Amino acid sequence: MPEGPSVRKFQLLTSPFVGQVVVKVGGSSRKINVNDLNALRLQDSQVHGKNLYLAFVAAEGPLGPTAEETVLQKEASPPAQGGQEQVCAPYPQDEEVQEFQHSRSEGPDAAEGPGNWLRFHFGLFGSVRANEFSRANKANKRGDWKDPVPRLVLHFERGGFLVFYNCRMHWCSSPRADPASDILSVEFHRGQALDALCAPHPICYALLDQRYFSGLGNIIKNEVLYLAKIHPLTPGSLLALSDREHLLDCAVQFTSDWLHHKLLGQRLHPQIYQREQCPLGHPVMKATLGPPGGLKRLTWWCPQCQPVVLPGDGDASLVT
Repeated sequence: MPEGPSVRKFQLLTSPFVGQVVVKVGGSSRKINVNDLNALRLQDSQVHGKNLYLAFVAAEGPLGPTAEETVLQKEASPPAQGGQEQVCAPYPQDEEVQEFQHSRSEGPDAAEGPGNWLRFHFGLFGSVRANEFSRANKANKRGDWKDPVPRLVLHFERGGFLVFYNCRMHWCSSPRADPASDILSVEFHRGQALDALCAPHPICYALLDQRYFSGLGNIIKNEVLYLAKIHPLTPGSLLALSDREHLLDCAVQFTSDWLHHKLLGQRLHPQIYQREQCPLGHPVMKATLGPPGGLKRLTWWCPQCQPVVLPGDGDASLVT
């Protein structure tokens, strides 16, 4: 699934369309009625962790308040009675199936005015394209050269269009999210993140906790653990503060660099993720790691560059 840097790039692709009216829609989504987006104006575009949010308002009349003004209005207003307002909050887990279990589709309420946000959560190979469609670059298992089918296509009044692939969409009242947990945000809270890394469970579990590392996914997890020379099953409580600080520095820097390369159109060249050897030529181990009863993710590490520091045996399920 696309991680924080990819979704940031998606948001930048949508930004030039803010202020324009949707004049034609298409797409295969069954989670929302795509026709409800017709004649609406794209008011705002935001990204929080791995989720993209687009705000739509009625085309006639003023654009309405900015995102910042909307937040201030909500903070100044008393809580909604009876739990009527639905807010899209970030998910603590990073598994598509688990996340989508909690997603509920709703039709847009045109009478609600500003604050109609459409949340996009992208699946494997999910993407956003501006003014172009994705084309097949190889045949499928049946030998057919079929282009990917978009979930949503938005044509705008000035002639441009946006295309969304392999994503789940969900209407909500606002993209409430904590920027202190977003690893690409200038408001990212290092102290909160360091505390999360000090938990007694394996460090690879903590890095994927979206409550503290929103936008950090499996690729970033593998790469930064290798850069920091930390075994993925090392309990965070066994790491010195300096080691946790170094790991956090690696995570922030790697994520920022990945975004920078994406904006330049450059591909990521992982050092450990899906590799058979590390950059020093050592054999790489691969295992499915995750908390008991929770999400298991493929993990790669170099036993020589990332020596184990466990007090006992781990519970990794090795993949051959």
